[in-house]
Amino acid sequence: MGKEKVFEFLKKNTMVIVLIIVLGFFSWQTDGAILLPMNVSNLISQNAYVFILATGMLLCILTGGNIDLSVGSVVCFVGAVGALLMVNFGVPTWAAIAIMVLIGTAIGAFQGFWIAFVRIPPFIVTLAGMLAFRGLSNVVLNGLTVSIKDETTFVNLFGGGADCYIPDYFSDGKLNLTCLFGGILAVVILVGLNVYSRIKKTKSGYDVEPIWAFGFKIILIAAALLAFSYKLAQHKGIPTVLIWVLVVVIIYAYITSNTTTGRYFYAVGGNEKATKLSGIDTNKVYFLAYMNMGFLAALAGMVTIARLTSAQPTYGQNYEMDAIGSCFIGGASAYGGIGTVPGVIVGAVLMGVINLGMSLMGVDANMQKVVKGVVLLAAVIFDVVSKRGGKMIVKN
Repeated sequence: MGKEKVFEFLKKNTMVIVLIIVLGFFSWQTDGAILLPMNVSNLISQNAYVFILATGMLLCILTGGNIDLSVGSVVCFVGAVGALLMVNFGVPTWAAIAIMVLIGTAIGAFQGFWIAFVRIPPFIVTLAGMLAFRGLSNVVLNGLTVSIKDETTFVNLFGGGADCYIPDYFSDGKLNLTCLFGGILAVVILVGLNVYSRIKKTKSGYDVEPIWAFGFKIILIAAALLAFSYKLAQHKGIPTVLIWVLVVVIIYAYITSNTTTGRYFYAVGGNEKATKLSGIDTNKVYFLAYMNMGFLAALAGMVTIARLTSAQPTYGQNYEMDAIGSCFIGGASAYGGIGTVPGVIVGAVLMGVINLGMSLMGVDANMQKVVKGVVLLAAVIFDVVSKRGGKMIVKN
């Protein structure tokens, strides 16, 4: 086992190691409270919007380190329109959902047009969107709160009600066996897919990670999934919102790693000129990234108003920062072309653990922002320095 391979393994899994260390630290500081089943469940429910938005933000970042500053405002605006339609105008739930999805996607397409085809910098376009849709949210809601009373359909569907959990069909009265079986099934599927992928790469002549690294990764993933499902089984089982998160993560992980379209995002971020010369329409890649971001912002908007059972003009504030931070902490490059969906999820979980841990410790809200800022800066510094072979270059 060479030192270089060990170093490469540690470099690739730095944030996973950091997550384990941070979780251990907060477990020690809170006397294990952060690992209580209820808090593990709350970690998912409270950060579902981060998982969804960060997945979409990854595609924007892959195109060259570009970001979308408007997602928090779009979340608020879409949620405001949807709440008004259902509560004040009596629009059926499914029709309101369709309208919210269309609005979010249309906003993404609108911003994507200016970015992709007119080539206005994404920072400017999305900054304008952040201001405009925050203002429109206030206009639509007239500065008031709209409470959502339709708890049997919309709220429960998007994981906002008190009983928004997958029913347990095999309950023994102590543990949610459906949740446990789901965790075991997830482990079997993930292990099978990883083994199949390794065999396929080996046969095709591609380089694969050392067997010890592969085995360690599989054991770690399996242990984490089983521990996670066991904790959820001790509470109420699988939250409904977790299903939405899993659907988004699985679909986009497949798109980015197994489809031609997914590889285009990496190609544009790696070298846009070469990508264009190879016959790929880079304008469409930018457009698709931002239109998709609008679509996922709409989904995050529905999850947000369902969890809070209301719509307010202040919802969605700093959501864009949580999403961007999760991407960079999870290994996405500030220059584009590098990053994975699983890495982003690790980053989002790390952010969620830090938030929850500091809240349980009673840390001041302002200090929480300081800590998150430091963590984000450290992640970007690590990304930049690692690309220079570990050398810190200071220019005069």
